[in-house]
Amino acid sequence: MAVTEQEVLGQLRKVIDPDLHKDLVTLGMIKNVKIEGSHVSFTVELTTPACPLKEEIENMCREAVGEIAGVELVTIEMTANVRANVGKGVPTQQPLAGVKNIIAIASGKGGVGKSTVSANIACALAQMGAKVGLMDADIYGPSIPLIMGVEDEKPEVDEQKEKLIPIERYGVKIISMGFLQPSGSAVIWRGPMVAKAVQQFLRDVQWGEIDYLIVDLPPGTGDAQLTLAQAIPLSGAVVVMTPQDLAAAVAVKAVSMFKRLDVPILGIVENMSYFLCPTCNSRHHVFSHGGGEQAAEALDVPFFGGIPLAIDIGADADQGTPSVVLNPDGQYAQVFREVAERIAAQVSIRARSFIPLTMNA
Repeated sequence: MAVTEQEVLGQLRKVIDPDLHKDLVTLGMIKNVKIEGSHVSFTVELTTPACPLKEEIENMCREAVGEIAGVELVTIEMTANVRANVGKGVPTQQPLAGVKNIIAIASGKGGVGKSTVSANIACALAQMGAKVGLMDADIYGPSIPLIMGVEDEKPEVDEQKEKLIPIERYGVKIISMGFLQPSGSAVIWRGPMVAKAVQQFLRDVQWGEIDYLIVDLPPGTGDAQLTLAQAIPLSGAVVVMTPQDLAAAVAVKAVSMFKRLDVPILGIVENMSYFLCPTCNSRHHVFSHGGGEQAAEALDVPFFGGIPLAIDIGADADQGTPSVVLNPDGQYAQVFREVAERIAAQVSIRARSFIPLTMNA
């Protein structure tokens, strides 16, 4: 008896997306089902190329379809289509054309390595196949150009569209005040000028098609954060902190600000979480332990993981090459990739109310 498409889809309805908690057929993730005798092929369209459960989902699909009598070969193409977060329709917020998700990377105070984390997350997402932009919204102290190795670059202008063309490095489109001011000079601006600069980086830059626009915010709870939250629909904010009790208290203030602005908190990243001994490979907690996890639990938000305190991570950034680029197979790159995957998964979960609940085979 010939294998039918209904049988294939029936089996795939048993495969539940571990993050979205619905079956793949209902989520519209099964495409292009083809049956040629005993050979069944189809496409699984994930909600992000950075899906941490990609291999698990593929194996579940293969096993489910393989149970059908008469099926001898199952071919699966794994692709991704990032869903756009359209926001809640706040009157002051206007989506950016072509930009599907905007993720703010924030911290309650300076010195927590937020920009290094932002750059590595952006590069990790790009390495996994996503279209990524990186906006340096720290007007007073831009560091992204140095970390990404483009401090001597100057963006060109598309005269026809009257927009800045972002600098591209490591597969990431970048804009920063660091490109627009003389080296070593200070930006001495009042709040309204900072707000205007943030608006211009959003509206007057030719971002093109972007799955994730990572926004590296200045520390604290000031004009840049307020302008960003009011101007565009944010997919959410990621708060970077260090393990100490004081850092946790400051991080809570940053979370409180975003909640008051109705911005979802995607989760918390703990930077400088531990020191990994290069000789014995054991972990040493230099700055206390567990602050990030405790803060995440208290705030009822996900904990995305701890990034080690390592001379190499800072040195890589100072040399203009994020760790995930310089040594993509290294242990630090793996940690950053796992954090990036968890952030992308949380963005997909937040956007699931916009996922079509029909199957388009």
